[in-house]
Amino acid sequence: MKDNYFIIHGSFSSPHANWFGWLADFIASEGKQVYVPDFPKGVGFQNYENWSKLLNVYFELGLINENTTIIAHSIAPVFVSKFLVDKKIKVKKLIFVCGFNNYLGINEEYDAVNGSMFFDDLYLIKDYAKDIISFYSDNDPYVKFEKEKEFADIVANEQVLLKNAGHINAESGYDTFEDVVSFL
Repeated sequence: MKDNYFIIHGSFSSPHANWFGWLADFIASEGKQVYVPDFPKGVGFQNYENWSKLLNVYFELGLINENTTIIAHSIAPVFVSKFLVDKKIKVKKLIFVCGFNNYLGINEEYDAVNGSMFFDDLYLIKDYAKDIISFYSDNDPYVKFEKEKEFADIVANEQVLLKNAGHINAESGYDTFEDVVSFL
């Protein structure tokens, strides 16, 4: 099987937000297969159960396997970790951007949709990926630096701290994300 790529958006986001479309186009231009699922959004719709149902469809089609690289932003890194561990799925590489776990306090809506994604046995993800890279920023307005650093310390075998990069999203000036390309 050939290498393939998944880009997973965060809470209240979409496949077309931030740098996701740009990265998908870049990967596709290299002749590689890339998937950018549109997960349910909003209170009452975004939760671990609904997101895992959608990602499981790709798994059942044989599209998530040991040749897969997953790039995930915000709440998606902990969701992906929980999903892979729950399903016992090994992948080639994980690239996490602004990942966090067990952090409430963004606001009532985000807390409501993020809570079901949290995962107490986060360290187990290391058994399901050969490489785990974690990008984070020192001035994220949504997630405290300490929580992103803690997440990276638990999961990553390589960490990339981006100075003054906010939530590494369009709001922070990231319509493209060239730093990630060298890790693909």
